[in-house]
Amino acid sequence: MEPAGSGGAQKLLGELEARVQDVVRASSWWERHGVDCAILALSLLAVPAGFLCLSYENVLVFTLGITILGVCHYTLTVKGSHLATHGALTESKRWSKIWALFFVEVCTAFTAEYANYGHVKMHHGYTNVVGLGDSSTWRLPRLNRYVYMFLAPLLIPVVTPLVAVERLREVALRTALRTLCLMSLGLYSHYWLLLNVSGFQSPGSALVCMLVTRSLLAHPYLHVNIFQHIGLPMFSQDKKPRRIHMMSLGVLNLPRLPVLDWAFGHSIISCHVEHHLFPRLSDNMCLKVKPVVSQFLHEKQLPYNEDSYLARFWMFLSRYEELMVKAPAITELVGLQ
Repeated sequence: MEPAGSGGAQKLLGELEARVQDVVRASSWWERHGVDCAILALSLLAVPAGFLCLSYENVLVFTLGITILGVCHYTLTVKGSHLATHGALTESKRWSKIWALFFVEVCTAFTAEYANYGHVKMHHGYTNVVGLGDSSTWRLPRLNRYVYMFLAPLLIPVVTPLVAVERLREVALRTALRTLCLMSLGLYSHYWLLLNVSGFQSPGSALVCMLVTRSLLAHPYLHVNIFQHIGLPMFSQDKKPRRIHMMSLGVLNLPRLPVLDWAFGHSIISCHVEHHLFPRLSDNMCLKVKPVVSQFLHEKQLPYNEDSYLARFWMFLSRYEELMVKAPAITELVGLQ
């Protein structure tokens, strides 16, 4: 990679931004926002069918209901929350705030304020900078590799609201009360529908079903969050590279995977590099500008990291202690800081 000072890095980023903006300006509203809004709308519309399927005694129909609710849950909570937090669903700031409250607090049972702070301001602002945006929140050094990779994901639906409640100590009382009300609304609605629409006979069975549907795609959700940053170059706070180098070095794309593309979104799966460079673009637009970004980075001899899900999975299993237990090694990039 050819070293470049701050001026050269800014020039490179400006040139890439100009190319991407040309694509965005030539795109219709449907391409910029409509496709992803339609996916979220279809997921919402499919939810009643999932609850009705759970009312049948037929095993296949019941399993179909679990699958529908599980996939819809992750589409709304991961794709919806991610796009809403970045303001990528609409160009209206007011509606972006409303959608963030709906997807993050009602659907996900998390706090919108901390989602914005932890993800947008820290993770995106300081990607792979140790102690700030280095994905360290996903490290659990006390767990061995098999417990972490196979069992820990099942606890995500339980841990998420607990972490949210703990974070509420840092916000104003009015905000905390709003978040608690919206989280309770989402969780109780799910529970009530299982009892009154799906016909579950006991609170215990309804709670178990909630856990199953909310953890259906928990394994790939956890895996993807560590695969795309951990194991790549990490930077110190005082010697971090310029933005274009930080994102090209510290972010990785996975190949397209139909179910995960739908439920998590292109910006989390196959267009993660593009998303980190242009976080306000919707999933569909990230996919559309992907050839432009890939060609540009290759032209300028900058890294464009790609790897398969299975390759990253086996790498993390074999190098778990190095990647997830020990402190990450700092990468020094002479001439790029």
